[in-house]
Amino acid sequence: MATKTNGEIDYAKSDSAIGLNWYAIDPNLSKLMDRYVPPADRDWAEGILQRWGELCGGPVAERAEIIDKNPPILDRYDRWGDEIASVVHHPAAIDQKRDIWDEGPIGVAARDDREVPTVLNSAFTYLLSQSDTGMVCSTGMTGGVEGLVDRYAPPDVREQVLPRLQSPTYDGSWDGAMFMTEVRGGSDLAASEATAKQVNGKWVVNGAKWFCSNVDARAIATLARPEGAEAGLRGLALFLVPGERSDGTRNGIHIKRLKDKLGTRSVPTAEIELIDAEAHIMSNPKATESEARGLNRMMGMVNGSRMGVATMGLGIMRRSFVESAIYAANRMAFGKRLDQLPLVQETLVNMIVAVEAVSAIVFEAASLASGRGDEEGRRLYRILIPLTKFKGARGGLELASQAVEMHGGNGYIETFPAARQLRDAQCHTIWEGTENIICLDVLRAMGKESAHDALLNRVDAALSAVSHPSLSPMKDAVAQARREAHEIIAFTARADNDVRQLNSRRVTTALSDLSQAALLLEAAQGELDASGDARKAAVARFFIRERLGGTGALRGISDDRSVLDLFEAITRYQPLAPEKLPAAV
Repeated sequence: MATKTNGEIDYAKSDSAIGLNWYAIDPNLSKLMDRYVPPADRDWAEGILQRWGELCGGPVAERAEIIDKNPPILDRYDRWGDEIASVVHHPAAIDQKRDIWDEGPIGVAARDDREVPTVLNSAFTYLLSQSDTGMVCSTGMTGGVEGLVDRYAPPDVREQVLPRLQSPTYDGSWDGAMFMTEVRGGSDLAASEATAKQVNGKWVVNGAKWFCSNVDARAIATLARPEGAEAGLRGLALFLVPGERSDGTRNGIHIKRLKDKLGTRSVPTAEIELIDAEAHIMSNPKATESEARGLNRMMGMVNGSRMGVATMGLGIMRRSFVESAIYAANRMAFGKRLDQLPLVQETLVNMIVAVEAVSAIVFEAASLASGRGDEEGRRLYRILIPLTKFKGARGGLELASQAVEMHGGNGYIETFPAARQLRDAQCHTIWEGTENIICLDVLRAMGKESAHDALLNRVDAALSAVSHPSLSPMKDAVAQARREAHEIIAFTARADNDVRQLNSRRVTTALSDLSQAALLLEAAQGELDASGDARKAAVARFFIRERLGGTGALRGISDDRSVLDLFEAITRYQPLAPEKLPAAV
């Protein structure tokens, strides 16, 4: 079904997001690619994303519903009663993995013999996440393990493992996983009880891990404390645990049971016991500083995973909006289509503004992920990662809940798409650190690395690029928020530790809102310069008014009709003349 005519999206021509090309109906993503993909790669990226958007919106989305109802199971014993603890996947899941591997970043890079830019990689994740974030986890951690092996593994291990992790096709490949959480430790990695020792010149790891997603991966990164190492974080070392021992037999990775999860059912998550599991150390256990770097090396993968989880949440935000817009365009109530009712229009506008605000910060972070080559870029990336995870994960949950409500009773029923999005979205506020952990990480980035300075410099750079008269009131509002952020940072620096932690969520919220507002405003200026289109300016205005504006005595109650007047332009991507923007924020 055609849903896009002359750049405008017509949601009434579809009855489901499944079957659509999700890239073709997402002009905001296309403009983000214009902004962040190197010009030499842009035409190449366009063709890839058109194919990927069709795949994700078609067969991948269709299979996701089947896999959710037929999740992986644990086949514990063979017919002779010997323990095998093998994870069995539905055939649709195998087809899913094969398509994602062969047509995703790994397959594209191998087939086209060129590196996939980080922002394009995030676009792959964003589109796939609209189908199934569990499958993103199953296939997405491989890149993180590959990076660890490439940088830190001994040469012989690299030669053995990297070709499997970089295989151009799914058949014969190895996927990766990261096992960190333990029963007692949780997010407190210093309490890790897994141990490692050398036996006949080889390392073996023993201990239990409590949440192991993609548990049947063939290359596992984990933390353990080498024999004789000191307690706490500094004594932990990073290990690679392959699925097989060097003699080809099954390694000592014993799956105790699969978790019965609320959502993300397509990825098997398990409790495991490592019993003399053969491993390769990827840090030096004899020197305290190197042991500390073992954790730091693992945290490098965690940061990449947090970026992925933020993008997963963003994908659910986008899917929730699209399904809501389609449903509202087809459902009648009180003699009108739902999307002709003022409260529904406001909900849909708020949803798409939230999507584009989180998109702005996610893809800004993605543009820095490969390293800009300077300290400023590194520090900016350092603080953007927890900010994106904070906004993307929570945004996915909030918009999925709104989508359920938009569908009414149908939204609560598993035969409609909103219920699974809500179940899956809850996971992301937990994966790779709960919101509390993320907020404390923002404080850590500020206190140890002064990463907030790089963030404020980026806000200043965005504001300095804004010159269009229609953006002036918004620029003033963001500049005021920037001054307030300086005061927040000063308060945080002088507060005692308990008070600092107590306010960490407010600090994280303020800095993330400021970042999104500045990036939206910069993008609005870019679109006005390129085409005279003020649609992004309208998006920025709604975000700034909602997130940075004061409430006043009436708490936002006013005769402002801009949500109703600009509804078509905002939600259907219609061009908007600058003079149509309200004068005030």
